[in-house]
Amino acid sequence: MTRPDKTAMAQIEACTQASLTLLEQNLTPHGILAASPTAAAVARRYTRIFGRDAAICVMAMCGSGSAPLEQGAVASLDALAAQQAGNGQIPKYVAPEGQDADFWYLGCIDATLWWLIAVDHVRRHGSVGPTHWAEQVERAIHWLLAQEHQHFRLLQQNEASDWADIMPRSGYVLYTNALWYDVKRRFALADADTTLHHFNHLFNPVQEDLPEYHRARLLSHYARRGRQDPGLYLSFVNLAVAGYEGDVFGNVLAVLCGLADDSTAQGIADSIIAAGASEPYPVRVVLHPLSRQHELWRPYMGRHQQNDVHQYHNGGIWPFVGGFWVMALTRCGLHELAWRELASLAHVNARDDWRFTEWFHGKTLAAMGMAGQSWNAATFLLAVRALQGNSAAW
Repeated sequence: MTRPDKTAMAQIEACTQASLTLLEQNLTPHGILAASPTAAAVARRYTRIFGRDAAICVMAMCGSGSAPLEQGAVASLDALAAQQAGNGQIPKYVAPEGQDADFWYLGCIDATLWWLIAVDHVRRHGSVGPTHWAEQVERAIHWLLAQEHQHFRLLQQNEASDWADIMPRSGYVLYTNALWYDVKRRFALADADTTLHHFNHLFNPVQEDLPEYHRARLLSHYARRGRQDPGLYLSFVNLAVAGYEGDVFGNVLAVLCGLADDSTAQGIADSIIAAGASEPYPVRVVLHPLSRQHELWRPYMGRHQQNDVHQYHNGGIWPFVGGFWVMALTRCGLHELAWRELASLAHVNARDDWRFTEWFHGKTLAAMGMAGQSWNAATFLLAVRALQGNSAAW
């Protein structure tokens, strides 16, 4: 296995230290903030403890060897659990002082999933016992089960209700159901095999065996049309419409969460590599951005011109997803490429004096979004652990 040269390894080490420093700076007594507390971040509510952001950070903080970060991992999960809804849902975000719990316009389904994944991670690699947060876990799982289709055993959701919160994915969403399968495995929930089966038949509808269930056959029939990347799972499936834009994050999670077998995982990696999605920085989150003329375009996507082609969730470069990409390459055994991508990720985090920029324009490479992104630092650290063979990576 060939590692990068000394210069690249030095930048990887520098990014490792800068990542730990950023997480410590963004930590409050109540948990980890999504971004550094600048005036811009305060105005945009980035100085909150976000369900998905914090959970991803918790996985890096736990096992970091830094006592403040180890304590902050538990505090972050505590803060979210304290504002858990009566029905079991974990908030999209809470204020550091425990106020201002928000659940998003159409509901935020993935905050609960990420919180559960982080709880399991801290139970296995942190200082808490296996029954810590037991009551909150039971309620969170109960809430998710209420969103599950009783035949497919996949979660159903509104559009714009997960991390890609101004994208029109709805019905059965790849990203969300990859996390759901991971939750099922971690907590030994029922019907995980059924979830796995229907995941691979709905999101990869070109199968030799036709589904027996007539509604599954109909969904597969519609989903086959217009497919652009045979090596990738579809981003969503919903009655007579499906997502062909090439959701990089969802596909990467399918690899990491064990839904893709070895051949499928290799096909996913090959498709993302062939599309140049990590050039020059890892990684663009959509391979085929939706234009304003696309049938799936929604007026809300054009608000403030934020989600136009090659921007934000519609083809922007997100370094935090780049960390998951490095982990997926490692899982596929592509270690030499993973090291190169890790060095590239260190370089992009270092831009503008270690700005840890939220996202970059997919074509112009202009720095966009908020500075001091905690999850950029977190996934970089997780990627380093993965390449070092550390079991606390995922």
